Amino acid sequence: MTASTRSTVLSLYRRVFRIARIWQAQSGVASDTDMERKYISQEARTLFRQNQKLTEHEAIKRCIEECEARIEIGLHYRNPYPRASYLPPLGLATQKGRRLRAQQRLRKQAKPIYLQSHDET
Repeated sequence: MTASTRSTVLSLYRRVFRIARIWQAQSGVASDTDMERKYISQEARTLFRQNQKLTEHEAIKRCIEECEARIEIGLHYRNPYPRASYLPPLGLATQKGRRLRAQQRLRKQAKPIYLQSHDET
């Protein structure tokens, strides 16, 4: 990891925790605010630790883009939880051979950048 990449990642990490510290739930209820603050902090810790061993520059760049996208979406919609992807599993494919594999590949490619860290459901 280059020094500039490291500083970018660390600044994103600090930014997420600053956002968590000042976060206010859209409902205005104190318990919702606490729950969402904990979710933001826990999600950040989990994802940053999960990706701390990455060495490939492209993979690190994708993770940075995902983090920035999730921050912007969360601030815009005032919702810390990831937005759902509305393509139903196996909704476009038959259950056979090459068509199934092709549809799985297309679904993986169509997955929004802000959901790249989440497993397939």
